[in-house]
Amino acid sequence: MSLKLPPVDPARLEEEWEADKGVLASLAANGDKARTPRPVDVSFRGSEKDLERLLEYASQFGFVELDREEPEDGGDPYLFLECEQAVDEASIRALTLKCLQIEILFDVEYDGWGCEAVTGAVH
Repeated sequence: MSLKLPPVDPARLEEEWEADKGVLASLAANGDKARTPRPVDVSFRGSEKDLERLLEYASQFGFVELDREEPEDGGDPYLFLECEQAVDEASIRALTLKCLQIEILFDVEYDGWGCEAVTGAVH
């Protein structure tokens, strides 16, 4: 089954982009080579049922399951997904848009993305 991607509220997209810019600036400050593909994780929070439904379709969005986490406050669980991609501005804008569309489609809450800096240095 192919999913029709819903439109995203431009104000919400801009709000996420403001947060994304902070993450990108932090990576750049650590010498990150943004165009180098690497594992990038994204997280969603929602009911077990909604997260399971998202997981069924995750591969259609280019994601694999990374982890699940039950919050200590007893609220809805988190699902961590991972994809391989660059973290330059265009790539992250596309990733954020896709995640906000997933949020709408599956009635889950997008909770951001993260990755390790890739500097080319050998540890």
